[in-house]
Amino acid sequence: MANHTIAHNVYVPFLEKKGILSWILSTDHKRIGIMYLISISFFFLVAGVFALLLRYELLTPASDFVQPHTYNVLFTLHGSIMVFFFIVPGLAASFGNFLIPLMIGAPDVAFPKLNLGSYWIYLLGTVIVLIALAKPADTGWTFYTPYSATTDTDVVLITFGVFVLGFSSILTGLNFIVTIHKMRAPGMTWHRLPLFIWASYATAVLQLLATPVVGITLLLLITERTLGVGFFDPAKGGDPVLFQNFFWFYSHPAVYIMIIPAMGVISEIIPVFARKPIFGYKAIAYSSLGIAFISFLVWAHHMFTSGISDLAATIFSFLTFLVAIPTAIKVFNWTATLYKGSIHLHSAMLYALAFVFLFTIGGLTGLFLGALAADIHLHDTYFVVAHMHYVMIGGTVMGFFGALHFWYPKWFGRMFNETVAKIAWFLIFIGFNVTFFPQFFMGIQGMPRRYATYPAEFESLMALSTYGSWILGLGIFIMTINLIAGLINGEKAPQNPYGSLSLEWQVPSPPPLENFEEIPHVTDWTYGYGKKK
Repeated sequence: MANHTIAHNVYVPFLEKKGILSWILSTDHKRIGIMYLISISFFFLVAGVFALLLRYELLTPASDFVQPHTYNVLFTLHGSIMVFFFIVPGLAASFGNFLIPLMIGAPDVAFPKLNLGSYWIYLLGTVIVLIALAKPADTGWTFYTPYSATTDTDVVLITFGVFVLGFSSILTGLNFIVTIHKMRAPGMTWHRLPLFIWASYATAVLQLLATPVVGITLLLLITERTLGVGFFDPAKGGDPVLFQNFFWFYSHPAVYIMIIPAMGVISEIIPVFARKPIFGYKAIAYSSLGIAFISFLVWAHHMFTSGISDLAATIFSFLTFLVAIPTAIKVFNWTATLYKGSIHLHSAMLYALAFVFLFTIGGLTGLFLGALAADIHLHDTYFVVAHMHYVMIGGTVMGFFGALHFWYPKWFGRMFNETVAKIAWFLIFIGFNVTFFPQFFMGIQGMPRRYATYPAEFESLMALSTYGSWILGLGIFIMTINLIAGLINGEKAPQNPYGSLSLEWQVPSPPPLENFEEIPHVTDWTYGYGKKK
């Protein structure tokens, strides 16, 4: 495949150096990736606890666990932490940092110190938001005006924390773009890049171009609250719909900042465990860029009930259907790769297959919301909650779990218990569907979202959804314990346990400090597994 020269004789694992300072001052992309992984995983678990508390309150129609204001606070914290602390940085910052240089044959990212700075900016943003918990916001994670401009909760501090987090996202995206352009190994042409790199590149472009918009929007909200300048509050001459336009101009591309890296992960896992080269490499690669481009054009499909013109609504509805095309290309090509493959159901492959199934449901139900007439009925109901979670958890989180189980030996040089991993996957898959599939029916029947109390007619479906969340939580708990146990007493991992042919598997596990003793020269390419390209 390539003339790889790896550090067999002078092998120094990147985990060799000890002490806290060796971590907090490290510019090694692998250590920074691990620090991101630990941080985002912690916040994922915290946001998950808030979700379980929300579901427990919704077990019965009355407010018998927390009061409505507390419910709104939990709802805001769950959404804000899950989206801004975990899902947006998620795969891009953790796995992107660890894998991009290894996959392209580089010793590190282009700007190592900037990379470390990005991580500490991320931590600074989280600290600011945590300080805001002294008087937590109750606006929901979208901070919709005019309520967010008038509530007496600490909206300024939490939105400023999210504003700071945005700088981490921008700098990470910039670093990855330069790294992929300038630091590829000799012979690593664009059409020899792993598909995770294509996905990371498209994600970095979105981070760089979309994040400043939400930063400016939150800054305007802070200015309105502190200086009284009327941008969004109608009482001050502002327009609340302007906030929605700004917010969703970022937040819909942000959906793809969350999901495109997961698509790249699936494109790496499926060929390895199907023992086949990926079907339609170029189509999958270019569809990542296509999704990134179209995602900037569809933001107003969140606003069909906000009073936009019929012409604008029709155009945005058409564009919403259009974005399904490059997504469908990926799903078709993953399925075609599986066809007649010698499929091995490793835990990582199970998460990949779950991703394809669940994300397809999430994508197809999004078309219901993109249809103008249907959206009038479904907007702001539990149908939207179910759709969003099938995309976010069924897509991004399943991709994240798949990546954890796939690259775990490469990251830590240890193996986890595969049987326990499969049991955890089963509980997560069943629990997720029991939690969120009933919510489609609740939404169709008109149950609005964001309510702490609800009519008794929805009690049975709400209770079923809550029971499912307990199964889901149990599965995640077992998975977490299993992965931690692997770090403590797992078997030593071989260099390439899956027989993958991409560059990161051609070095020891964990990789040497500078990845390669000499930069590899890629003379031809076998993508994932199978025939040479």
